[in-house]
Amino acid sequence: MTIKPRRNSPERKAVKPKIPTSGRSAAAPARGVRPNQADVAYSRLRELILAGSIAPGSFVLELEAAAKLGMSRTPVREAMVRLRAEGIVEIRARHGMRVLPVSADDMREIYEVITSLESTAAGLVAKRGIDTNALSSLNEAVKAMDSALERDDLERWAQADEDFHRTLINSCGNGRLIQTVDQFWSQAHRARLLTLRLRPKPTQSNREHAALVKAIAKGDAEAAVRIHQEHRERAGRLLTDLLRKIG
Repeated sequence: MTIKPRRNSPERKAVKPKIPTSGRSAAAPARGVRPNQADVAYSRLRELILAGSIAPGSFVLELEAAAKLGMSRTPVREAMVRLRAEGIVEIRARHGMRVLPVSADDMREIYEVITSLESTAAGLVAKRGIDTNALSSLNEAVKAMDSALERDDLERWAQADEDFHRTLINSCGNGRLIQTVDQFWSQAHRARLLTLRLRPKPTQSNREHAALVKAIAKGDAEAAVRIHQEHRERAGRLLTDLLRKIG
């Protein structure tokens, strides 16, 4: 198995934003920099929503959120505005937010976008080459998914699956693509957690992930695009159908 080395070019040295891990703010401050209150409020509210602790359809007043987070209303208000920009909430009268429900139609559109962009990213990674650390991370994520399914630990499987996809996207070398995908991750993440125990055991997903890693390691961009596109299209259909069934 041959690992293609990365090329060092001016374009490759451009700013390459990373998709944040679950519950971490997309605008998280750099290490060593103390976050301001708005950043903290945004991160904590976002985490509560993504984890389902604040359910879809819930209305939360600024005063209630401020009390829950132990801070003033001003940073909470700023956090709610940022969450609205991500399409997670809507701002309602009386100075609060309503967590938007996860609809089947929304997920269909989101997965159409994610499928296209992530497939492109997979092709770029295979074409440009992947560094040893990133390739190792992909392989470790596949092993973690296999191990989780052996123990029927779906939560651990979901985390390993997310680690896999984030490593893949963050390795593509296209900052604008990474930023665009990030806009849709929050909503897709909520839907995936909501349907986690309603899906068939995701053994096929594990096989598809392993096949994608092999294609990337070989530098086969065409195969990488095809494998990942089929993987995401199948997952999108499954997720959309489940959301329609549960309303």
